[in-house]
Amino acid sequence: MAEARAPTTPTYDFTFDKALEPWNMQQQEWLGRHNLQNSPSRLNGLATACAVFNPQGQILLVQRAAHDSMPNVWELPGGAVDNEDQTILHGAARELWEEAGLVAKHFSHVASEGPDRPPGSVFQNRNKTRTWSRFCFLVEVDDCTAVKLDPNEHQDFVWASEDDVRAQRQGNLLLTITTDSVIVTILEAFRLCEAEGDDS
Repeated sequence: MAEARAPTTPTYDFTFDKALEPWNMQQQEWLGRHNLQNSPSRLNGLATACAVFNPQGQILLVQRAAHDSMPNVWELPGGAVDNEDQTILHGAARELWEEAGLVAKHFSHVASEGPDRPPGSVFQNRNKTRTWSRFCFLVEVDDCTAVKLDPNEHQDFVWASEDDVRAQRQGNLLLTITTDSVIVTILEAFRLCEAEGDDS
């Protein structure tokens, strides 16, 4: 059941692996470097998703509120990067706090839609007037037991295994995930998390 989040905003004092330096800049700078003038694939903005794993190797999924768009389906915590965010990674940390009440400690990887795919999942808004790219980051947090949802956006959460994600079910609980691209990105996050564990 969703628990209301405490209102105090934390200081975003996280670290990140060197490989994530391309996202250590403001959204507008990133878009200026990557958008081609008058390109049909020109992006209007960026979004983030945070893959948070608990010590048991399960990933945090949050269930969209019944009154929101795409009601009752499951996703990773995340959302749009704001122009006011200090960097894209700060946008991810802010969204993780706003949606799950978790404080980012370290960003380690960016997960794509598969090991041979570039980072970023391109999608459009509902009326197809704006195009976004979503980046999914693996994030270590201060305390993964401190999940507190914003009930305006999410109504429940679960820690899911890779098998749960593949089955889109945990016991009797149906875990319908928002889109196929989100599913494959989550599975890639599991692969990266396991590879990280093998290296340590």
